[in-house]
Amino acid sequence: MRDRLVTAAERVVAETGGDALARGVYALIRENSVEVRIYLHPAGERWRDMSTAEVTRLWRAALGGEIAGLESLRFAADAGGPGRGPQVSVELSHRDLATLERATEALARELEAFASVRDVDDGFEAGKVQLDFRIADEARSLGLDAAAIAAQVRARFYGAEAIKQQRGRNEVTVKVRLPADERTSQSDVERMILITPDGGEVPLYQVARVVPGRADTAIVRRDGRRVVTASANVEPIGETGRILAALTEDILPRITVDVPGLSHSFEGRQATMRDAMNAFFRSAGISLLVIYVLLAIPFRSYVQPLIVMTAIPFGFVGAVLGHQIMGYSLSIISVMGIIALSGVVINGALVMIDYANTCRGEGQDPEEAIWNAGVRRFRPILLTTLTTFGGLAPMIFETSRQARFLIPMALSLGYGIVFATAIVLVLIPSLYMMIEDIRSLGRKAAAQVIPLRPTTDLPEVAADAGAPRRLDAAE
Repeated sequence: MRDRLVTAAERVVAETGGDALARGVYALIRENSVEVRIYLHPAGERWRDMSTAEVTRLWRAALGGEIAGLESLRFAADAGGPGRGPQVSVELSHRDLATLERATEALARELEAFASVRDVDDGFEAGKVQLDFRIADEARSLGLDAAAIAAQVRARFYGAEAIKQQRGRNEVTVKVRLPADERTSQSDVERMILITPDGGEVPLYQVARVVPGRADTAIVRRDGRRVVTASANVEPIGETGRILAALTEDILPRITVDVPGLSHSFEGRQATMRDAMNAFFRSAGISLLVIYVLLAIPFRSYVQPLIVMTAIPFGFVGAVLGHQIMGYSLSIISVMGIIALSGVVINGALVMIDYANTCRGEGQDPEEAIWNAGVRRFRPILLTTLTTFGGLAPMIFETSRQARFLIPMALSLGYGIVFATAIVLVLIPSLYMMIEDIRSLGRKAAAQVIPLRPTTDLPEVAADAGAPRRLDAAE
């Protein structure tokens, strides 16, 4: 397998620039897995500036179709840095291992049905072949348990420590085990003679049954339950959302119904994004509260800060549109840019409302005040927006691969503030007049006086019957 991978990698390198593309091919065998890497030159120095994803695609095509006996195969163009790993990772959990294996196989078959899914791995690895011992009842009657039988089998095949000798500065351990011709087959194991606690001898096949099996390469548990992660890559990566939606709405619910007791969760990149979004909502809540307090103090109003903060949702919409226009997917870096955007996008609404309040203090009516604010503050708001976008433009339109890590944040800030400003110039005056109209209606309702009906059925009261008298100065 290593030779096939290395040959395919070397052929891709030779056909796409040779030494001008890559510095070499590296291969490493770890027990039952093989890792092969192509070390490319830094971005900008490669032949035709070929991307890592393009080299990976050519490598996969050069390897050909399925390989017999291969458990799983994965090509990765993002082996390092944040956001690495398969685009889809689903963790399944069940108390029965056989049931869990069937569920992961069913999920893998569903993923393979998508044309954009590559490198599907059901998460199960057969591991190395081993011999399992099933202890019979006769062993217990002879005083042998699993630990005693395992210790004798290990000593005969791996070796038992006989003596340690000092040779200069080194300590030499001498182990004793069966001759090589007596430990070459499964029958040698079954015919092995065991020593009972009372000194007797008994063949292994009389006290234990030898069953061929496989060793687990890894055992992963979560909350005491065995878990297996099925994963896959998606090309193009923009199709990941559609695959996840199909898993959430159709495939996983159907498998859960067919396999009672099965639980599932998205891990890997999805878990990272989920944690980032939870942190985003917490940070966004705190940020919005702080912004509201800082606006309410100078405005001396509970409503006007809300008018200013209406620009924030439109900034989010602009950030999403910017990613779609530039062909980028939302990422954790994009979320960080959106958080920063919430404090920048309110500047235009803030200066407009502040100028309107100043005009109101000079005696202007609300309509005239907000009209003057829109006219007098249009140029500063527009210039501030354009200069902000202009400052971010070099990063947004940068083509080097070193800048791709920060481009999503620049997209969120640049396109978010442009879109929000276009909406704010129309929306803020409208909201301002709506609030003033509501206040005017409230004042009119409070100013109305409801007349009382005169009371004619009460008896007249004499003027001098306890009524206070007015004293003249002469008296």
